[in-house]
Amino acid sequence: MIDTKKYIFTFLITSTIFVTTFFMSTFFSNKRVESVKSIQDTIAIDILSSETQFDLLKEVPCSNVGDTILSAELSELGNKLSHTETDRGETDDDVIYLKKYYSLLQIKDYLLSKKLVEKCGVGKKPVFIIYFYSNQGDCPECGREGYVLTRLKEIYPDLRVYSFDYNLSLSAIDSMKKIYKIKSELPAIIIEDETYTGFQSLEDLSALLPDTLKMSTSTITTSSSTKDNK
Repeated sequence: MIDTKKYIFTFLITSTIFVTTFFMSTFFSNKRVESVKSIQDTIAIDILSSETQFDLLKEVPCSNVGDTILSAELSELGNKLSHTETDRGETDDDVIYLKKYYSLLQIKDYLLSKKLVEKCGVGKKPVFIIYFYSNQGDCPECGREGYVLTRLKEIYPDLRVYSFDYNLSLSAIDSMKKIYKIKSELPAIIIEDETYTGFQSLEDLSALLPDTLKMSTSTITTSSSTKDNK
């Protein structure tokens, strides 16, 4: 005879576990989105503060002006956005909205840094990498390139890397693609206003970086080693 009560009991337990797991996953995913939006609000205030700062640059010596205040927040936002995209999928409306917001913030940070260069001269000139990728299955090397850029940023902390989804529908990104003549051949990387397409190894990218960045990183590394030996 079939033990009906046993099967009903098993079904109820399985259903409870499934429903609990589903709601817990949704809860934490929503919490992550809320966290990302909170960071966005913070960065929006920082952008306004930065723009006000640039208006005051005529009165403030360049020696008193540090790097952009957005870098750390952008890095944190990028990490959270990556996790959210993994959880919800690249076609999720919230993910698309957050990616657009993040892309605009990156462009804003890039432009603000350019303004700082114009005001304070070559001595404070940062080095930028603009990276176009696709995660729609049409760029098999984009994943590898992302890891290479992460490693490159670890080697050269002063390097600024801005990543943009080639397929994201955003007029500002479309303008950047036209400016740098980015077509469908991905990954695409812009260094010192020069565009390179196809996979670039760590050695390839290192060779393309200006000597000023390498010398600066070497000086920092030497100073740190000296302090550690003391």
